[in-house]
Amino acid sequence: MNFELLAFPVVFLISLTGIILLVSPDWRVSIAALAVQYLGVFVLVLMSWPLEMAIVKLVTGWMVCAALALAKAGSSESIIEEQSTVMNVLFRLLAAGLVGLLVASTVPRILVWVPEITIEQLLGGWVLIGLGLLHLGLTSLALRVILGLLTVLAGFEILYAAVETSVLVAGLLAAVSLGLALAGAYLLVVPSLRVAEDEIE
Repeated sequence: MNFELLAFPVVFLISLTGIILLVSPDWRVSIAALAVQYLGVFVLVLMSWPLEMAIVKLVTGWMVCAALALAKAGSSESIIEEQSTVMNVLFRLLAAGLVGLLVASTVPRILVWVPEITIEQLLGGWVLIGLGLLHLGLTSLALRVILGLLTVLAGFEILYAAVETSVLVAGLLAAVSLGLALAGAYLLVVPSLRVAEDEIE
């Protein structure tokens, strides 16, 4: 199958998932969007890496989503992470639009500097990095911070895959993603453990 034909639709798809992560107050929707995002990362990485290495990104990403979902489902917190008003959503969409303008204005120059990267990989990776950093700047909740970090890391992985094909690097990036997921799962479970200890006492 020619994955190059899917490249631009995949860039649109992962941009959409990044925006959903930014505006959705429901953690289940957010984790589902993250799982779809990793599918898009897999397709863009596959343009530079062999299938055996690229599929590591997909499997690792879905393991990350499963760990976060299990931890969040086991906690005592509500499904809605934060209050989402119309103005809040509009502000985040406007900020995402500004990230899109920044990406569009810098992509031509970066393509000159790093000709190994295709325009689809550069757009996808740069958009994810921008939206992830924006997400980190707008929240302090544990799950949201982890989702922002994972989004930034996914964008970096797309860009790095175009210039480096080392198996060791692929393994290290997968380990970093899993480490972030485990740290996030721990932060999500700790409040529930404290409540349980207080009830026992």
